Parts: sequence; structure tokens; C-alpha cells
Amino acid sequence: MSDVDVELDRAAGGLSGGPSPALMRRVSERFEDEGLVDVAYAQVDSPLGPLTIAASPRGLLVVAYPERPLDTVLSRLAAEVSPRVLEAPARLDPIRRELEEYFEGKLRRFSTKIDWTLTRGFGRKVLRTAAKIPYGQVRTYGQVAEGAGSARAVRAAGNGLGSNPMPVVVPCHRVVRTGGGLGGYTGGLERKEALLAIEGRT
Repeated sequence: MSDVDVELDRAAGGLSGGPSPALMRRVSERFEDEGLVDVAYAQVDSPLGPLTIAASPRGLLVVAYPERPLDTVLSRLAAEVSPRVLEAPARLDPIRRELEEYFEGKLRRFSTKIDWTLTRGFGRKVLRTAAKIPYGQVRTYGQVAEGAGSARAVRAAGNGLGSNPMPVVVPCHRVVRTGGGLGGYTGGLERKEALLAIEGRT
């Protein structure tokens, strides 16, 4: 059990049904003030469905579509980043505002920093290459593979894009097949089409 879990159990001691939202907010604020939260997460609404977002002090870690259960997202964060994970929406206000502006067509470039901890090896190189694709433009899987240092590793590039923990912000939706086919997308092709439409691509 993490330090955060222990403190929450202590704060909720004797309460039927667990701690109230107000108590959770106070505990969250206390942990924030004392520097006890390594990973903050929140759930935010979007035109593509509710998103789970999470960040460390180094930057954004996760943007997850609703098909990824919250428990799964939090378990991975606890195992691969830190067990000190807590819902702390205030810490995520800057990226939440950027996402809102992006979906409204007002933001062309995210300024939030990225924490690449959940990415590995060639997949990380692929995602770093995808992150450089300008708003409203697309690249092919082959071009992304080449940019990541291995022009022949097209399938591996596709796998790396498919495991992107931060879709939308790291714009894997801007990668398409040679000839213009959409290819795949971790959030489904309807979301890929919607994101490209926001950016003026049809």
C-alpha cells in the first residue's frame, strides 16, 4: 500500500462508504502542498468522450480514451512511474485548458511538457518523430519510421504509434498510409477522422 493510500485510509477511518468528495479534495490539497504526489490525474470531458489525463512534475504522461479503464491506467502509472498517484485536477488545469482550446480549433501547438517515461526504445523515437509533425499536416508510416532512424521498420513504427500513451497531444493521428489511407488508430478511426477534421484535413 502506498503512502497516499495509507493516508487516505487514515482520513476515511470509520466513514461508511469511504471519504466524501470534500474530504478527498482537502487530502489532495494537503498532499500537493507537502509534495507527496508524484503523479496527478484527472478526468476531463471532450468531444471524443471523457479523457483521463495524468502528469508528473516532468510533464504529461497519459491521455487515455474511455475504452481504457481508469483502474488499468492508474495501475500502470503506479507500477512504472510511482505508487504516489492521486486525483489532483488543479495541477492539470494548464493541459486541460490546452485540450479545450485545441478541440475548439483555437490551439495549433501544445506547449505542455512531455514525460516520456511510459515509452521505450524505438517506440519512443517514433513518438518523438510524430510529435514534430506540424498541425494540419500528415506523414506516412514510412516517413515516421525513417525519421525515427529505421526506414524499413514501418510495421514497428505502426506498433509504436499504436501504443502511444498520449494521443491528441502526441499527434499519432497525423500519420497515414502511403497513398492517403487512414491506417489504424488507438482511439478508433472515427476519432482519427475527427481530429484530422479539426485540423482542416478531410
